[in-house]
Amino acid sequence: MTQDELVAAARDGDQQAFEELVRQTYVSTYTLAFRLTGNEEDARDVVQETYLRAWKAMRKFRGDAQFSTWLYRITANTASSMTQRRSRNRADSLDDQGSEVVDDRTFANPEASSEASALHQRLSEAVAELPPKLRTIVVLKDVYDLPHEAIAEELGISVAAAKVRLHRARKRLRDVLFEERGGVARAV
Repeated sequence: MTQDELVAAARDGDQQAFEELVRQTYVSTYTLAFRLTGNEEDARDVVQETYLRAWKAMRKFRGDAQFSTWLYRITANTASSMTQRRSRNRADSLDDQGSEVVDDRTFANPEASSEASALHQRLSEAVAELPPKLRTIVVLKDVYDLPHEAIAEELGISVAAAKVRLHRARKRLRDVLFEERGGVARAV
């Protein structure tokens, strides 16, 4: 069965068709959830909630957008809701997250590799520090390389709003990653 056929069957209440859609989309949904939450446990919770919401809303899916785009939107909204809810309930420090990026490949220049790894870690931390709405925009545009139109559709905002949010998010990242010292920007 094609994905369109599975979607049509799931819309008619076929649980097996929906389970197959879950199998086909799980990796990309989990990856997006992880990038939006920065935490494996939260990502798993987001994915579970995403598929629950998708199943409940399956009959309402009109097919105007691709199923994956619709699912990305549900995932982004679920991650945003969960992040806001959890941030009110607990305050985690970045040190407690234990999400250190380790690159074990050998390079000819270990010093450059170390600097790149440190910068990658700092970038990941800076993205994690962004408010959920800005983090979502950065992930969808800079990680998934979605066009502004698709991001706007996914988030239910205008293209102009998507561009403005992306600009604000990138500016915040620049402000966090680079500080002005004598007129020259240097990596932190």
